[in-house]
Amino acid sequence: MPPETDSILPRDIVALAQRVIDENRKLGRTVALAESCTGGMVAAALTEIAGSSSVLDRGFVTYSNEAKHELLGVSMDVIDAVGAVSVATAWSMAQGALAHSRADVAVAITGIAGPDGGSEQKPVGTVVFARAHRGQNPEDIMAETRLFDQCRTRSAVRHQATLCALELLLPVSE
Repeated sequence: MPPETDSILPRDIVALAQRVIDENRKLGRTVALAESCTGGMVAAALTEIAGSSSVLDRGFVTYSNEAKHELLGVSMDVIDAVGAVSVATAWSMAQGALAHSRADVAVAITGIAGPDGGSEQKPVGTVVFARAHRGQNPEDIMAETRLFDQCRTRSAVRHQATLCALELLLPVSE
């Protein structure tokens, strides 16, 4: 079914969200999100799709470090040691989203959308993603850093991060 044309979101995001809902629904798989720099855009994309309640269990918008700690159980020691935009923090966010939901898979996103906040080590456009499956060995959780340095605006970074997170929610054939 093609994405609706009256969406407030860009067509590419809605089309990918449709695939996420359709493919996860076929498997009976539910998802949860832990979003920071995307501010709930991934959850918003999924809820643009009719019937998304059969797939989306819940989303956590944990923009502040305190929210990451309080809602997802991310250790403040981790945040203090390596920062909110790090593999360790995204990994913890994904685990926390699973622990505080009934979802089968969780994706976490944390990053620097800009235009300020970047550094030489973590420039604007740095976004870290993690994906965790229920019952998975925590050491096998996928976490990676991407640099969307081609993006010239905050909106462009968030757009690309949303697309990437949606791709991570697609079932992987093994």
